[in-house]
Amino acid sequence: MNSRLTRVLVGFVAVFPLLFWGCGSGSNYGSSNGSSGTQTGQLSMMISDDPTNDWATVGVKVLSIALKPHGGGTPVVVFTAPSPAPLINLVELDQLAEIIGNVSVPAGTYTGATLTLSANPGDVVLTASSDPDPGFAGAPGATVPSSQIQIQGATGSAGSLTVPLNVNFVSPLVVTANQNNALDLEFDLSHPAFIVAHVPPSSGQIMWAVNFNGPFRHHPIRDITRLILRHLYGSVTSVSSDNTSITIARVFPVKPVTTPEQSTASSQSLTILPDAANGTLFYDLDAKTHSTIMNFSSVASSLTGKFVRVAARYQVDGSLVAVRIWASSSFNAVWISPEGHVLHVLSSSLVVDNDDGAPVTVNVDGNTQFFFRMPANPSSDAKPIGTGPTFLTNLVRGFKVHITCDDPLQVPLVAQTVDIEIARFDGSISSPSPSSFVYTRHFATSTDDYTKTMPYISSSTPNGKDPITGATISGFKWWFFAFPTIVDSGANAITDFVNATNRSANFGGTVGTLTAVGGSYATWGDQANSTGWFVPWTVLAPTPVPLATVATQWVTNGTSTGGNFSIKVSGGTNQVTVDASAVSGSATLVYQVDRQSNGIITVSPQDLTTSAGLSNVAAHLVADTPVKVFGLPQSDGSIKAYGIFYFTGSIMPVS
Repeated sequence: MNSRLTRVLVGFVAVFPLLFWGCGSGSNYGSSNGSSGTQTGQLSMMISDDPTNDWATVGVKVLSIALKPHGGGTPVVVFTAPSPAPLINLVELDQLAEIIGNVSVPAGTYTGATLTLSANPGDVVLTASSDPDPGFAGAPGATVPSSQIQIQGATGSAGSLTVPLNVNFVSPLVVTANQNNALDLEFDLSHPAFIVAHVPPSSGQIMWAVNFNGPFRHHPIRDITRLILRHLYGSVTSVSSDNTSITIARVFPVKPVTTPEQSTASSQSLTILPDAANGTLFYDLDAKTHSTIMNFSSVASSLTGKFVRVAARYQVDGSLVAVRIWASSSFNAVWISPEGHVLHVLSSSLVVDNDDGAPVTVNVDGNTQFFFRMPANPSSDAKPIGTGPTFLTNLVRGFKVHITCDDPLQVPLVAQTVDIEIARFDGSISSPSPSSFVYTRHFATSTDDYTKTMPYISSSTPNGKDPITGATISGFKWWFFAFPTIVDSGANAITDFVNATNRSANFGGTVGTLTAVGGSYATWGDQANSTGWFVPWTVLAPTPVPLATVATQWVTNGTSTGGNFSIKVSGGTNQVTVDASAVSGSATLVYQVDRQSNGIITVSPQDLTTSAGLSNVAAHLVADTPVKVFGLPQSDGSIKAYGIFYFTGSIMPVS
């Protein structure tokens, strides 16, 4: 999946010892104003995102999050960033959740939320990967100057610019007693309109239009115990008298990175429990020792005041349990632990892209232990799945890892542990069968290419719940990128998947055939096998077509059905038909990219479900108009478009 884009997900997870919240009927329309006597519950807030191979940093500052009460009224602010607001690197949150707050929420019913991002120059940071995908417009490893980033949708005055993002919940969020649920708010940075690269006339300078106002939606999370949390950083403020918990004050690393790295304090605090059943691995980075603890009695005397890095998981009741803890009197010591996406897998080392877009090489020796994060399976989450250099054959480029080194000052670094947080496989899909399919992935560095046969998990392996019905799922499931809540599961899921992926669009020439593409996050073992990677799910993503021009102009089929046109690409010999839908709820996303006289680029959505939108698209999709298409190949060789960009005036689009 040659995605050059990313996604952010903002989730809220209720953690109420006495008062829980959930979505459903039987609503308690209690007060939402936080007045005296109003019951409250603790709300933990998280951010996560989808992967990108092109960016090492997509940094944003979340200023606030507010819930909208049922029936109107003053929004309830549930998160306010510390000052200065920390920069959150979305690239490091590849399907991980970072806890950014823990607050009390008044009981009541809420129907929506507003998330506010800071939008002043420098508040959005883009740093390219050191080895991006072929065709990427930026310079490898370079940070884009703020003058070349155009944040769409910014409001306010200079120095106080913000981008407010609003969402209505699919079903009301009811804060009431004796319930527990999770609320997942996501805006999709994998959306093609998230980052648009272009070259204004006569400048020769690449500009990046960043559009945060893409699809922003409510997507329920049914099981918080399956969430993979990014490592937490904090300072230990206390150890409970019975040694069954510690309290940490959240700290954040300074961005851009300093040497030695410093921490930014916050007022947010979290309670962390040890794993009393399986044991928590505790690493004392100052003494260079490690042990397995069932409680904090053996380390309590020296722990208060120290900095910690914690790999944690949620329990059903919302409490946080530590799988591994690293402790030191120096924040720099707990922070210097290479984190990022695997750039290269070598015979005895890993190369990881860090936040600065610089590759970090870490050697693997016979003592290096590999862990795979499986929060829903606590006993497996706490045990290594492999040891030593031979295990490297199980890793590929794109995995998200967090590494701890024996000595953070050693050159080269040597890994003590490698936390595999996400085992991502993606690419073109071929040879789909009832038992497996094949991913083929190509990178700018050809030695990173892979072709992997991916077996499905066993039909008896538990695999979450249906996001709409809440029904328990076993075995493989899949869905289309555009419809993340419409999951195909059950007895016919694999047959449907084979039919959906056994299609192609042929441009001929040097471009050749484009097939279905997808992405999967594999799991280590399944119900029938204890080792090896298995695919629990796959999302079919829009295949990115090379930059094209219109060959035959748009033809409208009808206001309720959409239209079609054909395109040609450089190096191709065949024209390919592109079909666009105007069906409400599943209409193709169409964007007009214009350059204004003042040099500002605007990205304007065109609504195909309206006659005005259809007319405007028909007027612009004429012969030789530059277009960028994302879609799914169909059985007749056409492309069913998910997203279409067309460029007006003298804009030079970047493929």
